Amino acid sequence: KKNFHNQNREFTRLQMRIMRKRDLASPMSEFLGSLVLTALVWIGGNMVFDDGKTFTGEQFIGFVIVFSQLMRPVQGIASAVSAIHKGMASIDRIDAIADSEVTVLDKQGAANSVAFENKIEYSNVEFRYADKPVLNKVSLEIKKGQTVALVGPSGSGKSTMADLLPRFYDVQGGELKIDGVNVKDVEQKALRRLFGIVSQESILFNDSILNNIALGDVNPDLNRAIEAAKIANAHEFIEKTEEGYHSNIGDRGTKLSGGQRQRLCIARAVYKNPPVLILDEATSALDTESEKLVQEALENVMKNRTVLVIAHRLSTVQNADKIIVLEDGNIVEQGTHAELVAKNGLYNKLVKMQNL
Repeated sequence: KKNFHNQNREFTRLQMRIMRKRDLASPMSEFLGSLVLTALVWIGGNMVFDDGKTFTGEQFIGFVIVFSQLMRPVQGIASAVSAIHKGMASIDRIDAIADSEVTVLDKQGAANSVAFENKIEYSNVEFRYADKPVLNKVSLEIKKGQTVALVGPSGSGKSTMADLLPRFYDVQGGELKIDGVNVKDVEQKALRRLFGIVSQESILFNDSILNNIALGDVNPDLNRAIEAAKIANAHEFIEKTEEGYHSNIGDRGTKLSGGQRQRLCIARAVYKNPPVLILDEATSALDTESEKLVQEALENVMKNRTVLVIAHRLSTVQNADKIIVLEDGNIVEQGTHAELVAKNGLYNKLVKMQNL
């Protein structure tokens, strides 16, 4: 509380200084301008009446008129300088982001389309953040139509493996291929058409429900959005809103509950209808009731699709075709739920910890 009051006092002091200077700037410049004009009239008048006649009356009047007309623009310059300095503070923060180095670039002559018919292959993939290794020569094959789950302790490299697929980062060693084509040989825009992503944090915008579901579609199809919402268990609560699919959901979807926001994100992924779905901790931030609805929605979405699931709650991945257990950037176990429990290794330990 004391720290809060100290911050408020300092902020108030600074604001008072800014306002005092801003409000005094105009009358001060008017006063100084009047003083200078008075001095000019006095000096110029003496020069006109001087016997030497170095300055005629016409010249003097013209000079005074020109000077008086210049006062306003000069005052405007003073105000503009103040505004520029305020803007510079903001632009420095913007430039820090806008001028940051782009690390993922398209190759010259990269393919503008890619098909996914058979498999995704991680081949001795390596990745590190600065000097910290995250993935150590990881090899994995995901066949079309499979549901593959990545599990393991925090910091084991699960999210990094998923982020490498749509090239949010580039692999630093080994290769990542889709049907034998290295993802680096495909344009990012074309590659990312293959993926629908439902992340732990619901990314929504201050717009209508329809526009959030059909994000990126210039001409949203309402019927298609309704079908997507039904699959995502979202249609029922959308219908109860004041304007249905045209209801505004507020900044970051604040007018909706956590479970409703997440189901909208799932509906967005269904609307896009991608061949590969990436689910990154999609239910971890929800209460039990919301998790059940979202989990049902996810099971509907996962049918007939290739799915990469990242999960801490192992109850959500027991039916996966293949479970990959990561630890310190290495694959330590892989198999079905029953096979991994029988091995009595890290996965079985995690299962016991979660009382499954």
